[in-house]
Amino acid sequence: MQYLDWAIVVAYLFWVISDGIRRTKNTHEVEGYFLANRSLPWWAVGLSVMATQLSAITLVGTTGQGYADGLAFVQFYFGLPLAMIVLCVTVVPFFHRAKVFTAYEYLERRFDPRTRALTSLLFLVSRCLACGVVISAPAVILSIVLGWSLPATVLLIGVTTTIYSMVGGVQAVTWADVKQMAVIVGGVLATVVVLILGLPDNVSVAAALQTAGAVGRMQAVDFTFDVTTQYTFWSGLIGGMFLAMGYFGADQSQVQRYLTAKSVNEARSSLLMSAYVKIPLQVLILLTGVLVFCYYLYTPPPMLFNPKHERVLAEGPATGEYRALEAEFASAFERRRAAALSVASTRSEADEAAFAAAEADVKGIRDRALRLVRETTGDRDYSDVNYVFPTFVLTQLPIGLVGLMIAAILAAVMSTVAAELNSLSTATIIDFYKRHFRKDASERHYLRASWVATAVWGTFATIVASYATSLGALIVVVNQIGSYFYGSLFGIFVLAIGTKRVGANAAFIALLVGMGTVALVGFATDVSWLWQNVVGTVVVTAVGVALSYVLPEEPKVVA
Repeated sequence: MQYLDWAIVVAYLFWVISDGIRRTKNTHEVEGYFLANRSLPWWAVGLSVMATQLSAITLVGTTGQGYADGLAFVQFYFGLPLAMIVLCVTVVPFFHRAKVFTAYEYLERRFDPRTRALTSLLFLVSRCLACGVVISAPAVILSIVLGWSLPATVLLIGVTTTIYSMVGGVQAVTWADVKQMAVIVGGVLATVVVLILGLPDNVSVAAALQTAGAVGRMQAVDFTFDVTTQYTFWSGLIGGMFLAMGYFGADQSQVQRYLTAKSVNEARSSLLMSAYVKIPLQVLILLTGVLVFCYYLYTPPPMLFNPKHERVLAEGPATGEYRALEAEFASAFERRRAAALSVASTRSEADEAAFAAAEADVKGIRDRALRLVRETTGDRDYSDVNYVFPTFVLTQLPIGLVGLMIAAILAAVMSTVAAELNSLSTATIIDFYKRHFRKDASERHYLRASWVATAVWGTFATIVASYATSLGALIVVVNQIGSYFYGSLFGIFVLAIGTKRVGANAAFIALLVGMGTVALVGFATDVSWLWQNVVGTVVVTAVGVALSYVLPEEPKVVA
């Protein structure tokens, strides 16, 4: 990076942090710190809801996913609009009328303290793991930019973000989110322009995308009904709907966002914003990854996108084998380039078949290089899909735009992690500390306790981040983690809000059975992780209703 890029990064981060803290009001009170006194406008809450998802994972992981697999991942979001409509009718008004700080407070009123404690604990575990994955995404970038080790960059981001989260309330986080959305979308659009301008003069955008389509990169919809296939229309529509209902309806990091809205209608509007905008935005980001693939059809790509491992192979005992692979890769790239130009020129099926064969050769050589990395480093799960977009940004974008994209990614992680640490702190203090240990302490005491909780969760998330980058595409990893929890958690809220006869014992047992079933399906079958959300919700609901006939008890019905 050049001095101008660094100046943009420093100036933007200073602006986001200072303006966010300046906007913080009444954070000396618990309700002001955790919920902004329920006073934020719907559009700011809506952008905050989207920004919490549109983290550095989206820019790093989703673009890498688009590069590797194309548009298929967009099917994951097909159920989102339906989920938002269901939540706007059911969960949102319940939480607002209940005047709760956390979603799990309502479960104690409806069931008992055990159910509240267990659901809150499940949230804390799942969100801390996901938060660690979020931190790991920009750590990948900084490790390339600064030439530091990955643990060092993880520590830098984890510590600084934790400190920022401790001093800023949810109001500061929300307004930082608003700016983050504008900068990220602007940066992505500018990157798309650079990618289009980087295509050869005789290759149109349509021709380049058709070439990518010859190897499946443009296939956005698969109507095959197969629960073992990860991304299909049905897994996205049904499994994605249940995942979204669990995430937005039972995860405190999202519930806390719309609890800050002024009214029920404004909270509904904030969720519907995400329903309308999320899929087009996700298509744009996936398409950016596809365009990176198209760009590297005509411009020589690195054989390995992580320069650190490239140096390890080039300078270590595997140098001979690595150099041979490099020569083979260069020849294969030229054959693929010629085939891609032929497809762009003629668009014939024969040329598309030749291009597909050339792409398979390039991929095969890359796979052998990745295997060599795994053998040399001992990292059996290593994948460089998360390094694709950062490498493109740092090596191909012009001066100034590099700084803008790095600033956007860093601001994204700070905003997202700050929001998640804030929700972790809220659940810890409200659901455990205040409920079981210090019931009548002062506001100041609870705020100090929340700072300690934020520091502890930030430390745990930083440790998780150290291991997350080798787990594959980060956007998939973070949702796989959530899918072990979301379905069962949402099932409990279905019992709480949708039934009257289910009592505390039936609900608690049903939650345990649901979690156990999801774990069994996840570890013992080939069922795609998206369907785990359906399994968890259905099992918890069915078992809870069935047990209500076996375990007669007087349920508590909350209006």
